Amino acid sequence: MQSSTRSESVPNAMKETYEAIAALTDAFCAEHLNEEYAQVCRSMTATLARKRPSPLLSGKMPTWAAGIVHAVGTVNFAFDKSLTPHITFDTLASHFGLSKSTIGNKSKAIRDTLKVGLMDPDWTIPSRIDSNPMAWMISFNGFVMDARNAPRHIQEAAFAKGLIPYLPAPRDE
Repeated sequence: MQSSTRSESVPNAMKETYEAIAALTDAFCAEHLNEEYAQVCRSMTATLARKRPSPLLSGKMPTWAAGIVHAVGTVNFAFDKSLTPHITFDTLASHFGLSKSTIGNKSKAIRDTLKVGLMDPDWTIPSRIDSNPMAWMISFNGFVMDARNAPRHIQEAAFAKGLIPYLPAPRDE
């Protein structure tokens, strides 16, 4: 699931819960991160809302919102001071009025539920997809390679199968 194919659709029964959590993540991202983070947080919230049964049915909404922001932030290295934008765990905890352990535990539960790994291309913000090597790794004839270095016909096949986020600009071969 690349950024262009992320869905924010949710079942009618989960719409109110989704909107409440999304409002919390949107507010945090507007104040401390950016719209890209807000969009990925909304997509993650929608994905959790579509699970059957949805884990969002139990627990407090600020805890879910903080856990979602932390999970997305972890994938995108939002806690790294050398990147812009970035946040601190203290800022996240203070904003939501939660302990770091509560947020960390919820984030871990979310990442486990959705099978989210570090640098997961499915949850990478659009401006970082080019620098995320995991978004470009494909297996061809048993060899793992960066699709950006593959011949054009292999790039086109990988893109058609949804294995890479977009077709890189053509290069001289």
